[in-house]
Amino acid sequence: MNNALFQFAKPANEAVKEYRPGSPERSALEKELEKQSKEVIEIPIIIGGKEVRTGDMGEVVMPHNHKHVVAKYHKVGEKEVNMAIEAALNAKKEWENTPWVERASILARIGQLIATKYRARVNASCMLGQSKNAFQAEIDSACEAIDFFRFNNYYASNLYAEQPSSSPDQLNRTEYRPLEGFVMAVTPFNFTSIASNLNMTPVLMGNTTIWKPSTTALLSNYHLMQIFMEAGLPAGVINFLPGKGSLIGNVALSNPNLAGIHFTGSTATFQGLWKGVGANISNYKSYPRLVGETGGKDFIFAHSSANPREVATAIVRGAFEYQGQKCSAASRAYIPASLWNEIKQHVGEMLSTIKMGDVNDFSNFINAVIDEASFDNCKGYIDRAKASLEAEVVFGGNCDKSVGYFVEPTVILTTNPKYESMEQEIFGPIITIFVYDDKNYVETLELCDSTSPYALTGAIFSYDLQALKIANEKLRYSAGNFYINDKPTGAVVGCQPFGGSRASGTNDKAGGLWNLIRWTNPRSIKETFVPATEYGYPFLAK
Repeated sequence: MNNALFQFAKPANEAVKEYRPGSPERSALEKELEKQSKEVIEIPIIIGGKEVRTGDMGEVVMPHNHKHVVAKYHKVGEKEVNMAIEAALNAKKEWENTPWVERASILARIGQLIATKYRARVNASCMLGQSKNAFQAEIDSACEAIDFFRFNNYYASNLYAEQPSSSPDQLNRTEYRPLEGFVMAVTPFNFTSIASNLNMTPVLMGNTTIWKPSTTALLSNYHLMQIFMEAGLPAGVINFLPGKGSLIGNVALSNPNLAGIHFTGSTATFQGLWKGVGANISNYKSYPRLVGETGGKDFIFAHSSANPREVATAIVRGAFEYQGQKCSAASRAYIPASLWNEIKQHVGEMLSTIKMGDVNDFSNFINAVIDEASFDNCKGYIDRAKASLEAEVVFGGNCDKSVGYFVEPTVILTTNPKYESMEQEIFGPIITIFVYDDKNYVETLELCDSTSPYALTGAIFSYDLQALKIANEKLRYSAGNFYINDKPTGAVVGCQPFGGSRASGTNDKAGGLWNLIRWTNPRSIKETFVPATEYGYPFLAK
């Protein structure tokens, strides 16, 4: 029996490859893109390590070329969801009793497989299926996914080592049990790394999951599932369920063994799941853990002391990278009147050089939004801004879905700080700007704090120490991830654990220790060496 007390060293973040012309990583990626573009793969359901085919089929298309099918998938029915729950419960006992270092070694192996053997495969599938350019895919499906595996192992070793104090007459210890039952992971389209982590964090702590992947991310998610199995993840620990979210959710929420939900997606969907859990609360064996990150209305706020070029760069990168389809994407900005003209000029110059199109053309900074519903939603906001007396489109505003779902990077200027696109989450390449009077700095900070129901990310640009101090205080609860003189996107595992509160979620900080704690069910154990033989205490003496 291995009785070593093993401690994972704190890892370094995976280095981001640059994909410069002629580089080995670019050649490998281009080759893989060509290969995957020529094939239509069949994606099965995977339950208990076995492939299941229902014959009820759906299609996965390229968002930037929506007539190009890259995969066909089998949809689950109620029967398959129940099979998956049973498989997860059957795998649970052996998995939770597997020494945690052995569980961690499988995760470490997965991370290394992605870093080496399968880097081009996962990045290409992310590019083609989710319309990410090479850099956005690299920082997501490669680097962040790898970082989650390595840092979570490090955090787990720290958590398991956290033990209570003892005295000479007793031994106290904490056992970090997994939750009692199965975990449902509901994962989003926009980050392949999140899809991996929403399963793998509970799994590392000894839980088993049923996985509802986003339909529009099925290509990369299926490749992930294959890598998990190749790395030695036992059958039934993760069960892969393509299909309709409402069907899967209804079956899972009605099962008394539901132990938790790990979710990233829309606020409305998470609130619906929360209500469903509440309606079934008396039927569960334990209170399910609800961990969710649900979106944002993320801001950039500039003080008059800010550097206009830096603010403009943050707007362009923060709002338009991956077509604004990041929960953290800048979606509203507050600019002092004294800086607006210069910032506007810089933004315009940058946008005039940006190219939009197919992911296979590496010169394209912007690609397509994820699907037609997203395209129509973005176009609706743009059309209403063009017709509004309170807003104008100062840059962009063109949309075309004839080949792919392309929405031009769009900047809206509004005179109304409560205009709809200042308040509502859009999830597209649109940012709305409100220009405020320099003397109203404090009042506008308060306006920023109260305008949106979300509180995920935000940024303040200033080189005035007192102004920064005021902003830090006024915006204390406006963002779970707060950036000073930087864009509000790009949180790195181990550096900026990610999550927000208010309507943005439960703020359980993916990429940090706090998320791991949520998937444990601690038991305190006290052993007394010489038990008492008399009931009385000294205070009873006469």
